[in-house]
Amino acid sequence: MLKRMINKKIMITTAALFALFLIYLVPKDTGYILTDVPSKVEVVNASVNTEEIYLLNHRHMLSRTKIVNNKKQNDIAARAKFVLESLIQDGPNSSQLPNGFRAILPSDTKLVSLSYEEEPKLLKVNFSKELLDVKEEDEEKMIEAIVYTATSITEIKQVILYIDNQILTLLPKTKTSLPSTLDRTIGINKQYDFTKTDNINQVTIYYIDEFNDNHYYVPVTKYINDDREKVNIIIDELTSTNTYNSNLMSFLSSNTKLLEAKQVNDIMELDFNSYIFDEGESKNILEEVVYTISLSIKDNYDVSEVVFKVDTEEIYKSVLKTIE
Repeated sequence: MLKRMINKKIMITTAALFALFLIYLVPKDTGYILTDVPSKVEVVNASVNTEEIYLLNHRHMLSRTKIVNNKKQNDIAARAKFVLESLIQDGPNSSQLPNGFRAILPSDTKLVSLSYEEEPKLLKVNFSKELLDVKEEDEEKMIEAIVYTATSITEIKQVILYIDNQILTLLPKTKTSLPSTLDRTIGINKQYDFTKTDNINQVTIYYIDEFNDNHYYVPVTKYINDDREKVNIIIDELTSTNTYNSNLMSFLSSNTKLLEAKQVNDIMELDFNSYIFDEGESKNILEEVVYTISLSIKDNYDVSEVVFKVDTEEIYKSVLKTIE
């Protein structure tokens, strides 16, 4: 009898230990199901809209960045108000700015009023006088950030800037004169590299920089003694092994040649040799190459599409209105 009782206790103990072992192996509920993740991500992405804004990077250069905006996309004035308020330091949207970038407008600045005219795609913006409390070296950059950010909205081509209801035509610290109506011809991150004052060509070129292994685009407006077509200057600069600033990059191979450039109505057709392809035998063009070329073309030509060809064969088409 005693032996039978001992065996029974051993069996019960063994069963209990085995049950505990099984419980240990089974993972606890973590609050999510892996198979649900893709569908959840898709739903979130489908409802997210982003806007393009220009912020200062860690090198103190204005850079093309993105910010989430769920305002009605057909309300141009509301979108413009949102992106311009995003340029105010410690402003209403400061928590949404991407890491590594900062706004350039002084923190006390107020956007007093704003109006949009569909024709001629004109935005009128009225800021408080605190806008002018910026440092002298940042006065022009501040105007560039406002204009490039506003005109990143396709429906806006021109900006009239007011300070307390008066059109701003002179920057008080640098004494720089401004046209009453501003557009992207004012340039951005300006670099002057000419030896004579006649025959100056103004070309804006987008380069690549990175922060925490993430690439983004930095436009530089160059003033140079070069009377060639701007598209030729763009490609030559992007294929150069030495940019004017060693911190900026281009992924376009130095062996790439532009064989022909042709503008047909609002389409720019670019015919390259095969070195525009990524390394290897695949006929792929790096996204960074497409973007640096397309964004540069967009700022210098009134076109809606850029068609990439290799030896006359169409390889890729970039629609500038939707490029992100």
